[in-house]
Formats: sequence, structure tokens, C-alpha cells
Amino acid sequence: MFGDNFFKRVENKTNVDKNTIMSLAKKIQNSNMKDENTLREVIKQISEMTGKEVSKEKEDKIVNAIVKDNIPKNIDKMF
Repeated sequence: MFGDNFFKRVENKTNVDKNTIMSLAKKIQNSNMKDENTLREVIKQISEMTGKEVSKEKEDKIVNAIVKDNIPKNIDKMF
């Protein structure tokens, strides 16, 4: 689906390697993404991987949007 060039660009921008991305993708694929605890765990893991802190308020917004199927077409508008 995605080539090595894509993963190299992502790694250069985020310092997250391909294996970590693939591991997270597999976890997400095999999880119930409507479960609040699972979502919070994934958000925490992404936050740790990228070194970007996610406030409790942002985390709540993300979780509520996903659980309620209220994801904006332009995800940047959530923040």
C-alpha cells in the first residue's frame, strides 16, 4: 500500500520508524476503535512515539469525535 519512500519521509519528519508505524497500525486494525479505553491508549502511544503532548481536553475531543462518528473531513479543524 505504502512504499518505503513514504515511510522514509514520515520517519524524517516524526522520528518514528516504519516498524513502529506498522506495529501501531496492526494494533489499531485489531482493536475496537469505538472503545474509549482503547482510543485513549492509542492516543497515549502516538503521543509518546512522536514526543508531542496531548492535553486531556484534546484527548477528550478526539475520543468523543471518534466514538460519535463525528470526524471532520479536515481533521486540522479539531485542533
